Amino acid sequence: MRLSAKADYACRAMAELASTSPPVKAERLATAQNIPLKFLENILLDLKHSGLVESQRGGDGGYWLARDASAITLADVIRAVEGPLAYVRGQRPESLDYTGAAGPLRDVWVALRANVRAVLEEVTLAHMSSGALPASVQELIRDAEAWHSH
Repeated sequence: MRLSAKADYACRAMAELASTSPPVKAERLATAQNIPLKFLENILLDLKHSGLVESQRGGDGGYWLARDASAITLADVIRAVEGPLAYVRGQRPESLDYTGAAGPLRDVWVALRANVRAVLEEVTLAHMSSGALPASVQELIRDAEAWHSH
C-alpha cells in the first residue's frame, strides 16, 4: 500500500486538530506538521466538504473537528482526500474478473483491502492525540517483520 502525500498530510493535520484547542489557524497546522500551507488549504477544503472539519473565517476563526475525535477514523480521513482505500487500475477489487491461473487474484486484493481497513477503521483521531494506539495495532507493530520492507 502506498499513501500519497495528500493522505499523509491529511492524517497529520487531523491528528494535530484533535490535540489542539479549537479553532486552529491553517498556518498553525502547517507549521506544526511541516506541511506546505497552500497544499494544506486544499486538503482542509476536502475535509470540510466531507464533513470532517468545520471552519470560521476571520481573526477568531480557524478549523476544528466536526465530530468528536473518537468518532473519526484514519480511514475516514483518507477516504475524504483520496477516495476508496483500495483500487486496482481504477476499479474496486470486487468488480475485477480474472481468468485462468490469475483467477484468485481478485480475492487477494479484497483480502488486502480488508486488512488495510482493519487497521485504518480502528485507529481514531482520539487514539492519535492520546498516543495510545489500539491493542490490535500495537500487536501488529510488535512483530519485528512489520518493520522490514521487503
